[in-house]
Amino acid sequence: MIGSERNPLLEGVRVLDLSRVLAGPYCTMMLGDLGADIIKIEAPGLGDDTRHWGPPFAKGGESAYFLCVNRNKRSMTLNLKSERGQHILKDLIRQSDILVENFRVDTMEKWGLGYDALQSLRPGLIYCTITGYGYTGPYRNLPGYDFIIQAQGGLMSITGPEDGEPYKVGVAIADITAGLYACNAILAALFEHLRSGKGQRIDISLLDSQIAWLVNVGSNYLISGEKPIRYGNAHPNIVPYQTFKASDGYFALGIGNDNQWRQFCEKAGKVEWAQDIRFQTNANRVKNRGDLIPLLGELFSQYEISHWLAILEKIGVPCGPINSIDQTLEDPQVQAREMVIDVAHASAGTIQMVASPLKIPTAPPVIRLPPPMLGEHTEQILHELMGFDGKTVQDLRNAQVI
Repeated sequence: MIGSERNPLLEGVRVLDLSRVLAGPYCTMMLGDLGADIIKIEAPGLGDDTRHWGPPFAKGGESAYFLCVNRNKRSMTLNLKSERGQHILKDLIRQSDILVENFRVDTMEKWGLGYDALQSLRPGLIYCTITGYGYTGPYRNLPGYDFIIQAQGGLMSITGPEDGEPYKVGVAIADITAGLYACNAILAALFEHLRSGKGQRIDISLLDSQIAWLVNVGSNYLISGEKPIRYGNAHPNIVPYQTFKASDGYFALGIGNDNQWRQFCEKAGKVEWAQDIRFQTNANRVKNRGDLIPLLGELFSQYEISHWLAILEKIGVPCGPINSIDQTLEDPQVQAREMVIDVAHASAGTIQMVASPLKIPTAPPVIRLPPPMLGEHTEQILHELMGFDGKTVQDLRNAQVI
């Protein structure tokens, strides 16, 4: 089923999606946006947990949470605890290229569907697991939740006010980045499959993902041996690089090099700051941030945000307003990039969704399917892939297999 590149890029690739909640569904949605056929397996009568995570709910009862990560998928209900359900699952695996799941560690092995067994069913299958802590190590059997990973993975120790409570990020960022890493690994495995025909066993953990994107903060500790601290909205290695309060509210300023600093000082009428040995270089500004930041705060408080943004943008110094979500989604740049789109949905009518950020003009991601209703495509899939007739499907319903 994995063929040469066409439009869309992953056309002909079939993904069996046994994941739920966020990390796995985000990964498979990205693959679906690129053209893969995503078959989302859900428990009969219940479905993905996030279907019930609201309010808000769209007209018809689907939660906004579920809608945001489940487009371009077909939903099939299947009781995986039943013998017949597992038999159908095996037949689906034989006709798939990729399997993604985020069950507790060893769940698939208990069903007789570990990696080796899967390779026997479907030679060359790419099998990706997403768990809290991975398949090795002392925490392998613990449940993994984004909030706990943000705490345990060090993120909350560097997020929040300098003197105050540690904060989590406002979205489930450990889940999202794990989904991104999983998608990257799957695409690399697809590339290798094209060359060798081999399958891959991919083990993605939320904790690993969280640690991987500590980037410079993690590196700061490894190089210096000094424990990173919280700086609120400031940067540990660049000054000034934080929020400041103008006379009518806050804005973000990021002076990234000494040339930008000199230009800013000139336009702000503070040439002496650029000549002050304490502030001449970024290294000195970092060391003397306690002296510089109050001076900048006093300066910025004298005028409105628009005044400072006009000056800063004119000289090419990075800056921006601190937008609310509505302001962000209505921003002319966001609109120009078509990052908010209208999608027709079976029960909710027309809904708005955040679009894919993957701008590939030669083969752009397309929303072919809206987020599915629970079990919406069960009969279609059983007929298409299994050859079941209407009576057989009804028998499966009566037996609570689907």
